[in-house]
Amino acid sequence: MVIVDASVWIDFLNRRLTPETQWLLDARGREQIGLTTLTLAEVLQGIRFESRFRSAQRYFEALPVFQTMFSAHAIQSARNYRALRALGITVCGTVDCLLATFCIEQGHRLLHCDADFEPFERELGLRVVHP
Repeated sequence: MVIVDASVWIDFLNRRLTPETQWLLDARGREQIGLTTLTLAEVLQGIRFESRFRSAQRYFEALPVFQTMFSAHAIQSARNYRALRALGITVCGTVDCLLATFCIEQGHRLLHCDADFEPFERELGLRVVHP
C-alpha cells in the first residue's frame, strides 16, 4: 500500500504535473493507493469551491482511508518526534509526524513532496516512494 501525503494530493487536484503526481497517475491499476483521515481533512479543508470539494470527496471515497488517531499511535508519534529532536532534527508538523509514524508502524510506503519526511526516512526507517 502506498499512502499519499497532502502535498501530492494538492498538486494532483490542481492538475500540477510533478514527478509525484506523474507517479500517482502511472500507478493507477498497479499499486494500491490510500490516504489517512488526517490527510483527507487537510486536503479537503483547503478546497475553496463547493463543486471541487464534492468532486474530490467522491474521488477519495473510492480509496482506502485509514483511521490514524488512536492513543497508542499518538504516543508513538510523540516518541518519534522526540527521537528526532534528540538528534537535533525539528519536525515542523504534527500531522506529518502522525502520518510518518502510521506508515512506519503499518509498513506502508509514503508518496510525498515534503522535506519534513526526510528525517523519518533517514533515521526511523520510513519507506518512501521516490519517483
